[in-house]
Amino acid sequence: MPTNAVQSDRFNLGERPSGRSSIWLHRFAMLTTVCTLLLLLAGALVVGTRSSLSVPDWPLSFGQVMPEMTGGVFFEHGHRMVATLVGFLTLVLAVWLWRSEPRAWVRQLGGVALIEVILQGVLGGITVLYLLPAPISITHACLAQLFFCICLTLALVTSSYWDAPALPLMDSGAPAFRYVGVAATASVFLQLITGAGLRHRVFSVIPHISTALLVCFMVGWAVLRAMRLREQKPFQQIAMGLGILLALQVMLGLLSYFSRAAHAGMPGPAPLVVWTTSAHLVTGALLLGLSWTLTLLAFRRSAGTMNLRDVSGAK
Repeated sequence: MPTNAVQSDRFNLGERPSGRSSIWLHRFAMLTTVCTLLLLLAGALVVGTRSSLSVPDWPLSFGQVMPEMTGGVFFEHGHRMVATLVGFLTLVLAVWLWRSEPRAWVRQLGGVALIEVILQGVLGGITVLYLLPAPISITHACLAQLFFCICLTLALVTSSYWDAPALPLMDSGAPAFRYVGVAATASVFLQLITGAGLRHRVFSVIPHISTALLVCFMVGWAVLRAMRLREQKPFQQIAMGLGILLALQVMLGLLSYFSRAAHAGMPGPAPLVVWTTSAHLVTGALLLGLSWTLTLLAFRRSAGTMNLRDVSGAK
């Protein structure tokens, strides 16, 4: 097989189906993604309000489907309710993709999402039954971020924008822009790991601050590189969003740190601490998701570049 053909196959991510059904499939993937973001917020509130062990059993709550929603039970059982909704939406999405999606890798990604949401439910149950073992709790928090990225990917590749006509990415910089996006996304995920370790008292604040500096550098680099891609307006718009989220995330991180220090020694969680730390987590998830989206689009547009070269070579 010619080298060009091999490269084209490697970067060929396929085309989405057309028609009204595909529009509703994309909307359903978007709904699943938004509900997953709400689930991340619900999980952050459980940890922030120290409600993780307010319900001692699992999968039922006090042996009931719907216990009295008071105190910490409101947050813990509310988190389970949102998780159940996301699990149901993911099941429907996976079946829908399997029945109507022609691209095998998208169908398989839907299956991965379903497996991961089941795994997340089991890990959540283990954290309750074994009284919050830190490695399981941290894994549960990090897998939630990965699941959010999978849902975001499914929403993106089922959209009409994925196949909309666009100029290929003409990037002469080194390293290639798509690899800068990979590095920026990896740095954000690394910081989310240290954040989960900090919340579950495994790490001190130093690793979290160190990775925050790394995120500022890597995401800042990706933003600057994207802004130079003048023929790629969507890249520049996403880069502006990344810059705004990065500034917001730094501000929330500082506010969270100083409010926590100001309320140290108080018997219960202060509302300001709970909401700033929860907003910090959700903004981190959005930063990860937007960086991941930019990276996926960079790979997509790079595929177009290679195809054009193939055509040019054939002539």
